[in-house]
Amino acid sequence: MLRTLRLLGYVAAVTAQFNISHTQYDTSPPVYPSPQTNGAGGWDAALEKAQAFLAELTLEEKAQMVTGTSGPCVGNIGPIERLNFTGLCLHDGPLAIRQAIYVSVFSAGVSAAASWDRPLVRQRGVYIGAEFKGKGSHVALGPVIGALGRSPFAGRNWEGFSPDAYLSGVLVEETVHGIQSAGVQACTKHYIVNEQEMQRNPSVVNGTTIEAISSNVDDKTMHETYLWPFANAVRAGTSAIMCSYQRINGSYGCQNSKTINGLLKDELGFKGYVMSDWLATHSGIASIEAGLDMNMPGGLNFLSPTPSFFGGNVTTAVNNGSLALDRVNDMVLRILTPYFHLHQDVDFPPVDGYTPRLGFFGPGPYPYNFTLGPIVDVRQEQHAQLIRDLGAAGTVLLKNTNRTLPLKAPKNIGVLGNDAADFSKGQCSLVISGTNLGDGDYNIGTLAVGGGSGTGRFPYLVSPLEAIKTRGRSYGGTVQYITDNDYIVQGGLAALAPVPPDVCIVFLKSWASEGNDRSTLIAEWNSTAVVNQTAAICNNTVVVLHGAAPNTMPWRNNPNVTAILAAHMPGQESGNSIVDILWGDVNPSGRLPYTIANEETDYAKNLINSTELVTTTDPNAWQADFVENNLIDYKEFDALNVSVAFEFGFGLSYTTFNVSNLQIEVSASNVSRTPNPAAPIQPGGNVELWATLATVSVTVSNTGSLSGATVPQLYLSYPEEADAPVRSLRGFEKIALSAGTSGTLNFPLTRRDLSYWDTTTQQWALPTGDIRVYVGFSSRNLPLQGSLTV
Repeated sequence: MLRTLRLLGYVAAVTAQFNISHTQYDTSPPVYPSPQTNGAGGWDAALEKAQAFLAELTLEEKAQMVTGTSGPCVGNIGPIERLNFTGLCLHDGPLAIRQAIYVSVFSAGVSAAASWDRPLVRQRGVYIGAEFKGKGSHVALGPVIGALGRSPFAGRNWEGFSPDAYLSGVLVEETVHGIQSAGVQACTKHYIVNEQEMQRNPSVVNGTTIEAISSNVDDKTMHETYLWPFANAVRAGTSAIMCSYQRINGSYGCQNSKTINGLLKDELGFKGYVMSDWLATHSGIASIEAGLDMNMPGGLNFLSPTPSFFGGNVTTAVNNGSLALDRVNDMVLRILTPYFHLHQDVDFPPVDGYTPRLGFFGPGPYPYNFTLGPIVDVRQEQHAQLIRDLGAAGTVLLKNTNRTLPLKAPKNIGVLGNDAADFSKGQCSLVISGTNLGDGDYNIGTLAVGGGSGTGRFPYLVSPLEAIKTRGRSYGGTVQYITDNDYIVQGGLAALAPVPPDVCIVFLKSWASEGNDRSTLIAEWNSTAVVNQTAAICNNTVVVLHGAAPNTMPWRNNPNVTAILAAHMPGQESGNSIVDILWGDVNPSGRLPYTIANEETDYAKNLINSTELVTTTDPNAWQADFVENNLIDYKEFDALNVSVAFEFGFGLSYTTFNVSNLQIEVSASNVSRTPNPAAPIQPGGNVELWATLATVSVTVSNTGSLSGATVPQLYLSYPEEADAPVRSLRGFEKIALSAGTSGTLNFPLTRRDLSYWDTTTQQWALPTGDIRVYVGFSSRNLPLQGSLTV
């Protein structure tokens, strides 16, 4: 009954979203003082070094350590020459060193998530970290788990992994481990409930400052959905967390003491430092006491022509007694401890000499003497191979009528659509807040990553057309192509040879960038007409979608559309990755990390944007109430019990698989309903939350004729007292099997996996009734069912 009432309330709330008084959400409560760091999580030795270094610093140098400055990198902490400290170099972003040349452009987060492949995702992090270190960058500004994906229309979802908190949590943990194993600090971002681009920063209307949008979230939803993956990142030892632009329950994200001091530093036991997003700091002492440790990018540059809120203001505040020196010391220790923990004080490469030419701040001069090294090429052959492999692994086969794929050796191949071609407007798509510095929203040219600070400058890009030409030539095939969508819609298909191609491969794309949210979930540039006109003359039409996801597909049931692939944003080896799948060199094993609805109107849009708000003079008009609570993506559709085109976790293969022999073992009995509050708080939270209380095992069999990999998934359904979604992902593993063979998978379930957030006790609580267990191949294909009680 509780779940039913909650659902009815959700439907009513969504309907009345723009007429809510907002009183159902608490203002963000104050949490002070900011907790001090310690060496928990294996950082003891590094903390001792940081303490020794701190003792040598003057107050002015401490203020320098917490304040960004102009320099060669996108973010800079100035050097202290007398102590042989060469400063810190911070660079975008989550898939490449954007501000560099001779670097690789890796698959975007959404592609990595679609692979559901833990080892590949970790290796991606290792190679990204290696390239950052080779360029002299101490801090990689990534990975991304905010935006999580509350709205499928949000402009930066592609930078992150998935709207499912569990899947995002696992993959961010693997990524942090990978990056930091290479000796580079991971900065996980954007903390927290940063779920739309529109009005993420304040604006001015008729001389009135209109505050940034406020994400208004209840305590239960905050813990069970949005905080969940950040706990994984902290547990993995992320060095830094970047706070977000928007407000949270009325208070700006970078001066919100509840989320920074209370949730992050206290509850999750985070021992690293919190840095601001660029220009997301709106105060000095208030932000510092709320838990902000580093202000970026600082002041007195073209982004911020006024002095920093930190800098000299920190020195003044300590001297006049309005800011405690202990708090400043803790800020410095939090910044220095990961620096020493990752041995960045020993033989760390100098900042690449090319960097200033692309810097935010131009070629200098800078306030500090940054040491620049030679221009280096950090690319490796294994990096390109990993990008190719992950691009294929993150491609999801959605439809394959009459086993159209894999292609054998078609002699006459048609390649159609503007996404098939090579770039037409340069190698980098930096588009932020309407400022076009590369015209990434281009018509003709394939889309391998999105735009904004999370993009990369391609050293090369293998386009789909290039790769298909190469493959066709290898066996004497003919490749015909038209890459102008307007021309196709205007009748250009008549330019094809009189004999229809054996297969027509249509490439579509959906642009997305920082600074703007998506206006539609249908691929742009007349995509529907392109598909329909192609299918009208070609009864073997294969559609490949690149770019932002999800995409709805008005043409998906056309009988002449025989195969559909969601190829996402695969990076620089894009064409090779898709050819590997199309011709069967790689058996597709990607799975959807989101839900594809029948129509784009089937989603709750969950974006606040209207004509009235754009012109408002009410400073607090922009309010985003998270009325859907935990019900986003598949949890929304399950709650409403409506059909979808392709469900979360779905993906086809060129072979077939089966799961059987469900076994459930509860390893603990008569356990306490909540973790012992006296148990140690390690990075990630109370250590008892991570203890395994049950294990589920299944047998997986390849029942087809080809080798391949599949992703069995485990979902839990909690008793009514948990007031939880219908089902929640709580385990997955990719397994590769030869034809006719079987293997066993074990899914450990921790206390956290089995618990819900109790808002009364303010703890994770185990339910008292049976927890239903489901195992299968997607959120709606779950043939194995059982239950457990703890």
